[in-house]
Amino acid sequence: MSIATAHTHAVALPASRSGTLTGFWASVRFIVRRNWIRLIVWAVVLAAMIPVVYNSQQEAFPTQAARDAYAQVANTPAVAAMTGLPYAAGSLGGILVIKIWMTLAIALAFASIFLVTRNGRADEEAGRTEMLRSSALGRHAFSLANYAVVGGLSVVAGALISLLCLAEKLPTAGSLVMGASIAGAGLAFVGVSAICGQLSATSRGANTLGVAILAVFYFIRAAADLQAKGAQVSAISWFSPIGWAQNMRPFGQDTWWPLLALLALAIAGCAVALRIETHRDMGMGILPERRGSARASEFLTHPVGLVLRLQRAPLISWMLGAVVAGLFFGGVAQAMTTALEPSSAFAKAFAGDSSNMLDGILGIFVLFTALLAGAFAVQCVTGARTEEAEGRLESQLAGALSRSRWLWAHVLVAAVGSALMLLLGGYLTGVASNGAATGSQLAGAAFAYWPAVLLMLGVPLFLQGFLPRLSTSLAWAIYGISVVIAMFGGLFSLSESVISATPFGAVPRLMTENFTVLPLLVLSVIAVALAVLGFWRFSNRDITPA
Repeated sequence: MSIATAHTHAVALPASRSGTLTGFWASVRFIVRRNWIRLIVWAVVLAAMIPVVYNSQQEAFPTQAARDAYAQVANTPAVAAMTGLPYAAGSLGGILVIKIWMTLAIALAFASIFLVTRNGRADEEAGRTEMLRSSALGRHAFSLANYAVVGGLSVVAGALISLLCLAEKLPTAGSLVMGASIAGAGLAFVGVSAICGQLSATSRGANTLGVAILAVFYFIRAAADLQAKGAQVSAISWFSPIGWAQNMRPFGQDTWWPLLALLALAIAGCAVALRIETHRDMGMGILPERRGSARASEFLTHPVGLVLRLQRAPLISWMLGAVVAGLFFGGVAQAMTTALEPSSAFAKAFAGDSSNMLDGILGIFVLFTALLAGAFAVQCVTGARTEEAEGRLESQLAGALSRSRWLWAHVLVAAVGSALMLLLGGYLTGVASNGAATGSQLAGAAFAYWPAVLLMLGVPLFLQGFLPRLSTSLAWAIYGISVVIAMFGGLFSLSESVISATPFGAVPRLMTENFTVLPLLVLSVIAVALAVLGFWRFSNRDITPA
């Protein structure tokens, strides 16, 4: 269904007779029709992580003794800060919570922020909301439909998570609380992002504000868990909705009442957002836009300087992620060697070709740092497609700037930024490993993945040249498949040849005896070939809007 079709349906009633919610159900159908692929992907991918992680932990901890050993590893400040208090780490359900609950809750919160902004402030910024409201569509109908659809995603994802937990024969009460707690976190951030969309005048500002609030709540929760005494909840955790959801404690106490607080935040946030919408002008935000300088600095007149300015928030965020991951992985590496059963498939997947379990664990942690760097590279290059799709590229090319120089600036920032992430994350993993490896050793091990990252950078370049409208979704899909195979290919009984055919799986770990440079050269050649073809096609095709 297109915007024009929705507009045609909306003119069924005279504008003078329409109420503030007139056209609500038509708006719901339109938003679902426009976003159905995104909604399905978010719900299915998040829920599918339950059986993947649960089956892997059954392989890793087949006996109660192994689970008790893992409970000792989990009972550390690093784990508490990253994933929450290990209140039931000696059970399979408790281990599942430690391994995946925080990831799923944060991912669903991100989905809520981005989808609410996409269908709210972004549409208003592009002028589509004003066109829809010009007929019988009520003032709040589209906004409320947006909140309802994105909230429905949280409910469906939570229900799927609970069903898959039940399918794995986990306790019924814990399975239901598991899904409800993750859904509650997503619903809470529907309310938060609804307010952000009213405060900011731009979609970029709304997303930035929503992510910043999510980060603040995450760090409040982390600080609370670091101050907790044993499994006793710190009072600080109640200042964060992530803490509320976490304190439902699936497969532990199975407490339901914090869900009421999460629902209250969701409803209150949406109500406040609708109230603000009543009083503000179309296209405006409550927060004043910061006045920029009357003249651009010399730095911003260069393509690389402009790209750095546009990508500074993602660059800083991913760098911080590499720092936190490096310190966390280094801190738990030695403890993990005592928790894993050496004969288990999971332990063998960790060790890889290494005869030393600790070296294998450090190798997989370095791989994770490479995956973060690859995600940054993909996001940075797909940002170039966003500039083109939203119409900002043509104004930049109106002067002396060539297409190749413009695109090369994005590539340079992605390539150099990812290299710095690899070196920094690897070095900190070694520093925090308490003598298991040196910082320089693991920095070198991480940098060996740079050709794989460059290949992931070449993929969106190629797609942007030949399939611009599908380039972003296809690039992330290829990245996601590569990640799953590289991380879990051994657990899925995939052959070594299949794993080695992926960018990250093809890189030999420096912690093993079988390291060879040839795969790195092959990855580099393929990356350059894809980039050259992408540059050539981009320089010769028409500018393609969204």
